[in-house]
Order: sequence, then structure tokens, then C-alpha cells
Amino acid sequence: MGGGLILRYMWMVGLFAIVGNNWGFEIEGVEGAGECGQLDPEVLIYKLSSCAASGQDKNVEVPPKCCSLMQRVRTSCLCAIILSKEARSLGINPVVAVTIPKRCKIAGRPRGYKCGAYVVQA
Repeated sequence: MGGGLILRYMWMVGLFAIVGNNWGFEIEGVEGAGECGQLDPEVLIYKLSSCAASGQDKNVEVPPKCCSLMQRVRTSCLCAIILSKEARSLGINPVVAVTIPKRCKIAGRPRGYKCGAYVVQA
């Protein structure tokens, strides 16, 4: 990662640490305008920063914090986050990222949910 990208990433993580409590997080059943309610998937990706390495490499163990967050994210919102421009710029691999719910052993995930050209594994 270049120095500018690291600085940008750190700035966004810091921003969410400050205002994150006021925004909440996409929770199953929360209604809104888009896949992630009224929240922007391009911004929500930073709430899932603990999942970054496991979204880039399928051999990286998914951290417990990431799995805890995954339980709270609607599948449609997760797809929007995975397919976002910001995810792509951070090096998230959609083929790998759609496997995170399965790797977390989250019960009740829809089997075969289409996420763009990818299928979320349950």
C-alpha cells in the first residue's frame, strides 16, 4: 500500500471512531432507501475494517470481531459493500469476500445468494 492510501484509510477509520456511534450499523431488518438502509456502502466498508485481510486472502483466518459484525449485516448490504468502488480500491477480492459468512460459520445465511457475478456461500 502506498503512503497516501494508508493515510486515507487511517483517516476514515478515525472518522468512524469519532462519529460511528451516531450512525449505528446496518442491522438485519433495518429499513431504508438502499441495500444498506440509508447508509452508504462506500462508507460502511470502513466499519468492516477488521475483515479486510480475510476479504483479500481466503487463507487468512476471519477475526472474531469481523464475524461478530457479519452477523449484523444483511446479505444484500454485504453484497453492496463487497461490490463498492471503495472495496475495490482497498484490494478486497469479491470472490474471497463472499466466503466470509461461511468462514464465520454464521447460521441462517441464504444459500446461493447472488451478489453480482458472485454467490455468497452459506
